[in-house]
Amino acid sequence: METDFNPTRSKKTSTIDIILGISRLFVGSLFIFSGFIKANDPTGFGYKLEEYFQVFHLNFLNDYSAWIAIFICGFEILLGAFLLLGFARQKVAWGLLLLIIFFTFLTFYSAFFEVVTSCGCFGDAIPLTPWQSFGKDIILLAFILIIFIYRDRITPIIPNGGLKKFISALTIILSFGIGIYTFMFLPFIDFLPYKEGNNIPQLMVLPEGEESDVYEYIYTIKNKTNGESKKVTDKEYMDGIWEDDNWEIQGEPSSRLIKKGYEIPIPDLLISDAEGNDVTQEIITNPYYNFVVVSTYADKLNTADIIALDRINTTIRDLATDYNLRATLLTASSSQTASRLDDEMDLVLETFYADAIPLKSMVRSNPGILLMRNGVIEKKWSKLTFPSKEELEKDFFSK
Repeated sequence: METDFNPTRSKKTSTIDIILGISRLFVGSLFIFSGFIKANDPTGFGYKLEEYFQVFHLNFLNDYSAWIAIFICGFEILLGAFLLLGFARQKVAWGLLLLIIFFTFLTFYSAFFEVVTSCGCFGDAIPLTPWQSFGKDIILLAFILIIFIYRDRITPIIPNGGLKKFISALTIILSFGIGIYTFMFLPFIDFLPYKEGNNIPQLMVLPEGEESDVYEYIYTIKNKTNGESKKVTDKEYMDGIWEDDNWEIQGEPSSRLIKKGYEIPIPDLLISDAEGNDVTQEIITNPYYNFVVVSTYADKLNTADIIALDRINTTIRDLATDYNLRATLLTASSSQTASRLDDEMDLVLETFYADAIPLKSMVRSNPGILLMRNGVIEKKWSKLTFPSKEELEKDFFSK
């Protein structure tokens, strides 16, 4: 039977207690930080989970990915907080051990088989490669093993009683409440390129003075005379070989990154109309206020989403009667789905199409709203926080 508080324990601090204390501080703080960073954007972490679901053929979980993400983030925060507080030491030690074994397997599998390029351990705030994530988990495993072995030496900072129960309940509520709040009302901190204040056209091009990635191309060439085959780099090929008629290229060349260059924050945004015409610059450089309503998957809108979209559409229609503005709907759904939605709701929004990947990064809500002008994102709202006409007039259009 677990006894959390033992006031008769010797006050003498041993080397083991010091190592255990350091381990608790390191693991607890890291779990809280990792959990909070992901809970700041559970929808984004949910997208990462969907990549793992695809690898392990668990696609039926995709519709629940955000809620699974919220649970994982909350569980991480809770384990870290309880570890620092010294609460439920047996359960916490087992939870940490099982969780880190699972994460270590997952990151190793991702790295070794190159199935997921980024683990999402710290969300979009601190991108890690799978091998970096695996190394991090190995270090954590070592510290957690210390905690697990010496878990009986952990004592709570608060004795059993009403205060301990209150703090435990509050910690549980906060741990899971953070993810639920940001899922409904957008992240506290936006680490994505489409955050408020960013100039989208500028983030789509290579800045002056910066270099892009440098690749080396490998050709397989064959000698027509003796049948010899060999591989040469593009530099070697251009250094005279291309002039020799005895050699011919076999198949397509392969490439290898030899120098990492500047990474364009928004490399993949392409907006098109129903006929397939590129209207990207027309939309993102509009000099007037432009409401960009994003519904990545319009076919997945539930009843509550439809009600929210109707309220958004009505508010924008009312504004458009008094102000010069534009309103667009961006979706990755088919034109048939968009047309049906337009017919059913009498949308004032012009419908355009884009790939799901950039749309998911624009706003973590379906639907979500961006207010843009001259290429700059002035404001973002979730479907639940979009303001009234009067509030929009006061904050933007009356200035």
